[in-house]
Amino acid sequence: MTPTPLTPGSVVAVVVTRHRTEQLVDSLSALAKQTHPIAHLVVVDNGPDQSARDVVEACGLPATWVPSWRNLGGAGGFALGMLQALAMGADWIWLGDDDGYPGDETTLATLMEVAQRRGLAAVSPTVADKDHPDRLAFPLRRGLTWHKSREELAADVEHGADEELLPGIAALFNGALFRASTLEAVGVPDLRLFVRGDEVEVHRRLVRSGLPFGTSLRATYLHPAGGADDKPMLGGRLHARDPDDPVKRFYTYRNRGYLTAQPGMRKLGALEVPRFAWYFLMTKRSPREFVQWLKLVRQGRAERFHRP
Repeated sequence: MTPTPLTPGSVVAVVVTRHRTEQLVDSLSALAKQTHPIAHLVVVDNGPDQSARDVVEACGLPATWVPSWRNLGGAGGFALGMLQALAMGADWIWLGDDDGYPGDETTLATLMEVAQRRGLAAVSPTVADKDHPDRLAFPLRRGLTWHKSREELAADVEHGADEELLPGIAALFNGALFRASTLEAVGVPDLRLFVRGDEVEVHRRLVRSGLPFGTSLRATYLHPAGGADDKPMLGGRLHARDPDDPVKRFYTYRNRGYLTAQPGMRKLGALEVPRFAWYFLMTKRSPREFVQWLKLVRQGRAERFHRP
């Protein structure tokens, strides 16, 4: 921990990790190479592991390893790291997961330039597949069209008025840069969500705040590809999020029930009942799983946040 407040304009990077030391090495190595200076690095370790501490101390940046003897999940881990960065006097907070890293040495510099020039409250890089950087790590929808590659996304954006920024879209825990004042306005992630949906909740608050934010098409963050949890229905015209892992399924459905009961997401919540009814009853032909889905969604709506 720094003994005195940081200088004005300082960036503090926050990374959350748990039992993924090899990935953490790559992540912190990429942070240390950024052309824009990082005043301090905060790594919240939900393990915690001595090996992770060794990686943090050897990364080449002024750094603080924060062990959490209770697993706070991604939500609590980022909340703790963000609050620590704010308490240190950071004006900017840069978030990253332990299995992702900036696409090149100028990622932070690009995000900072775009945020300052355009007066953004937060800006995210384009999140690309670590193994296939020409593809998006997570499919991105614009209107009714889903894009899976960076080329498709760029071609779509070229038809709009802004070829640099996707306004109102951001992957907040994968390389997003926040102003400190933004976190004062929207808060930190909700510890109760643990994992799954915590990023969506912060995004919801950002939208409701009216603050300007978006995704820069000039900055890249590399992350393992996602999307395996999204199962097709109606010939692929629609998808339903149905994780194979039972723990992920629990948090996905329970937290989704809470989220879709919140202001700004209630219309979406009303549409999810017929969509998941069709998916479980017609596509999977599993009434038992539909009953389980309903039960977990109702738990979230009632804010019963016990862990399984």
